[in-house]
Amino acid sequence: MAAEDPSVSGVSGRYATALFELARDERSIDAVKADLDQFEAMLADSADLKRLVRSPVFSADTQLKALAAVLEQAGITGISANFLKVVTANRRLFAVTGVIRAFRALVAKFKGEATADVTVAETLSDKNLDVLKAALKSVTGKDVALNVKVDRSIIGGLVVKLGSRMVDSSLRTKLNSIKHAMKEAG
Repeated sequence: MAAEDPSVSGVSGRYATALFELARDERSIDAVKADLDQFEAMLADSADLKRLVRSPVFSADTQLKALAAVLEQAGITGISANFLKVVTANRRLFAVTGVIRAFRALVAKFKGEATADVTVAETLSDKNLDVLKAALKSVTGKDVALNVKVDRSIIGGLVVKLGSRMVDSSLRTKLNSIKHAMKEAG
């Protein structure tokens, strides 16, 4: 399965495939995905957790003890917790964001969903997320899972990447286009 999808390759793809197959066999794909989403959100919100995950300075044992405490505090248990601990013990915790992304791609493919990467200037409301999902579903004919990232530097609008297609309606891009046009005219 990993070889069929270019976004699911390398170390991250191998770990994601193993996790996906285990979660599928245990009928817990949604629970594992929710746990990984929660862990990724915690990672995004904590500079200390990012440092723990990315820094080669920490020993595997130190990372494992710290990670176990974080997972317990967050209530992440079962397959997800065991998987993250194995990744840590194998000194591959630095690749966890790639593993999560690859796992999402495998889940989307399994469920017949498309996945869109959406970059916005500020957090979207649930209503706006639903409108965006509906619009993308009308284009693709599939349910669309969204990976939403907030990037205040785009000022306004949004950037949507769906497979190889990209729609950039960000204010930053529009301003840059005007700036280039003015330079060429002047």
